[in-house]
Amino acid sequence: MQVQACLATVMDPELDESVIDLDFITEVELLEDGEVRIGFRLPTYWCAANFAFLMADDMRRAVKTLPWVTQVKVQLHDHMYAEAINQGVKDGAGFEAAFGVAAEGGLEALRRTFALKAFQRRQEALLQHLFGKKYAPETLVSLDLAALQRVPLEADGETLVERYLERRPLVGGAPLAFVDTEGRPIAAEALSLHVRDLRRVGVNAEFNGTLCRGLLAVRDRDFGEKPIHFVPYRPAASTH
Repeated sequence: MQVQACLATVMDPELDESVIDLDFITEVELLEDGEVRIGFRLPTYWCAANFAFLMADDMRRAVKTLPWVTQVKVQLHDHMYAEAINQGVKDGAGFEAAFGVAAEGGLEALRRTFALKAFQRRQEALLQHLFGKKYAPETLVSLDLAALQRVPLEADGETLVERYLERRPLVGGAPLAFVDTEGRPIAAEALSLHVRDLRRVGVNAEFNGTLCRGLLAVRDRDFGEKPIHFVPYRPAASTH
């Protein structure tokens, strides 16, 4: 389904996982006039408002790219700021416009902060994989982007490369495959320490991810949530 494929590109900003994979989406409804209605809920009633707003806005943006879609209505359920978030996303307002003085910083800055964390996590996962394939630090730090794509890997390794390359343009800088968050080259003798530092970012995210799934499972149990419910548009049968 096209809408589901679009939603699969929307990531939880902190966990760097799809809202589909995290089971945040509760329903998708397609209307006759090209309107798409999306319902979602988060693990707790008090999940950070800026994260919730960002995901809701990203859902709207992603689905609106479909040529047949005329309007996207996103509804966050069971959240302390659901009304403000739903109205703000509907109006196309920014986070600051929706929350006024209560907003802390802009969404674009937040997007970049967590996109960089995703870059770090994906880089660490790929480098660990390449270490496991016995690639030496000297080889890895000398690879450019084209050479990285030519490295012979199995399907799981190719997926890691693909995911990493999605975030690599964020940091620009040297035309090397592996650089730091400032786009600077990494010395071969410093690569192991660099990966160790990246691991700290990943451990924190993994802890939050485990907590998130646990809270969501409890919520599903308590509120009887069902898996994502798709309601496709079906034209009424002709009477002629």
